[in-house]
Amino acid sequence: MKYFVVLLFIALVSCSCKKKNSGVTDTAPSNLTLSAVVSSDNSGNVNFTASATNAANYEFDFGNGIFQNVPTGIVTYKYPASGSYLVKVTAKSAGGLSVSKSIDITVSVALTLVWADEFNTSGAPDAAKWGYDIGTGSSGWGNNEAQYYTNRAENVTISNGTLKITARKESFSGSNYTSARIITKDKFSFKYGKVEARAKLPFGIGTWPAIWMLGNNISTVGWPACGEIDIMEHVGSQLNKIYGTVHYPGNSGGNAVGSTVNISNVTSEFHNYAVEWTASNIKFIVDGVTFFTFNNSSSLPFNQNFFIILNVAMGGNFGGTIDPAFNNSTMEIDYIRVYQ
Repeated sequence: MKYFVVLLFIALVSCSCKKKNSGVTDTAPSNLTLSAVVSSDNSGNVNFTASATNAANYEFDFGNGIFQNVPTGIVTYKYPASGSYLVKVTAKSAGGLSVSKSIDITVSVALTLVWADEFNTSGAPDAAKWGYDIGTGSSGWGNNEAQYYTNRAENVTISNGTLKITARKESFSGSNYTSARIITKDKFSFKYGKVEARAKLPFGIGTWPAIWMLGNNISTVGWPACGEIDIMEHVGSQLNKIYGTVHYPGNSGGNAVGSTVNISNVTSEFHNYAVEWTASNIKFIVDGVTFFTFNNSSSLPFNQNFFIILNVAMGGNFGGTIDPAFNNSTMEIDYIRVYQ
């Protein structure tokens, strides 16, 4: 019996030693190289090749908030927007040891028109493209504004090649002013691209015109969790000051993130208001000049489909006190276009 116990002990020790000595030492990757071939057809395609000794996997950071694991080290990525990007690749060993390398690339992407309204057909806005928000802020949206939104021709119509949204001083359904707010919700939405509108803004202290967007999931998550991108806002008491703003949880309402630019003759001349929106940033542009850039990231709600809103509000938290002499004024929009 003693002999059997001794043999068993020797066997266990031998097994333990074998396990302890059977491990394979991990070695960090070395000789990492990274190359990129940018397509010359303005498609945004870039062919990347990474290679390293002892690499089991490669993690690519494409410089715009997008990451991808590529076991072979060879991948083609299509950039959604023109720009300069710092691309980083991390080569990893089977055990997780790593080494990294970065290169700068410049990509040109030709934008394609994917949706537009030129407002060339007189009458009501195209029902295939636009719906209406009807009512007041007490309906569940709004900022203590004074107007009642309608779908009447007196407040929204197309004539002579422009969309006209008119705010009026009149008693209507318990409100002292009327206007219109048209939306593409459930008709058109998109993720990333360029939106451009050519517009002439209403005049008068208390007017608050806006060209803006909300996240498609507003019905389920509410605001500001859905995200909001204000392409253009203007208030009559701050003539010629254009606001570009984003709203999201922690930064909404009076705590929103944005900037302003002063231009001339916003109520008497047409100007171009635009945003260029990607996974990495949102650029706010007036007449071709960028005046504010917001850094986007995967943790923010600006990486989903958004729909478009056009409206003229009166008064409220942002519009302020309305001039008692105000009678009516119109925002005219020549066109609105979306490129991707």
